[in-house]
Amino acid sequence: MATTVKELKATARPKSGKGAARAERRAGRVPGVIYGNNQPPVTISIEDRELRQRILAGRFLTTLVDIDLEGKKHRVIPRDYHLDPVKDFPIHVDFMRLGEGATIRISVPLHVVKSEASPGVKRGGTVNIVAHAIELECGVENIPQYIEADVSALEIGHSMHLSDVKLPAGVKALTREDATLVTIVPPSGYAEEQKAAAAAAAGAAAPGAAAAPAAAAAAPAAGAAAPAAAAKAPAGGDKKK
Repeated sequence: MATTVKELKATARPKSGKGAARAERRAGRVPGVIYGNNQPPVTISIEDRELRQRILAGRFLTTLVDIDLEGKKHRVIPRDYHLDPVKDFPIHVDFMRLGEGATIRISVPLHVVKSEASPGVKRGGTVNIVAHAIELECGVENIPQYIEADVSALEIGHSMHLSDVKLPAGVKALTREDATLVTIVPPSGYAEEQKAAAAAAAGAAAPGAAAAPAAAAAAPAAGAAAPAAAAKAPAGGDKKK
């Protein structure tokens, strides 16, 4: 899977500290820093609207970026960003510098596919995503945008684990192989329906057992007639005398 590389323009920020950062925000820019690859950190600032669009577009933390810093390009990957707790706009961003052939650890989103074909969903079950992201280790040129989980074979009450998912070549999972990713949750009242169906099936399978007690009850009734006939014999014998 080819790795997408975006370009982003930045301006060098000679001053650091809270005061300088506030001045950048008042000017409509977001302070940031580039670090890593055994090189000193570089303080930068990025146009607020541009950075906000990149974040809102999604996959910001899994996309490689070539930062154009006054004519010099730095290959980086966003590692963190902070949003204003009230107004929800970016107030700081961190980029990690990447060397050629570097390997990184990254969290990649999980995409559930073919849920409409799942027999469990067709019977009223609901797809429950347990893990929304997977921790991976891979080369910077081989970062998957997402990992797919095909749930088309899942029944109600069944689960898909990380070991059931095929990862791209050169990508290693850091999450446990037995980690549950997706389950199919039964609909409301499903357990009661299962119990009622099992009870009905058990009752339908035992008609012969019900007939046997009825036959046994008829046997004593027939036997009870014999003493009554025997009781008449002595009365007949008295008349002959």
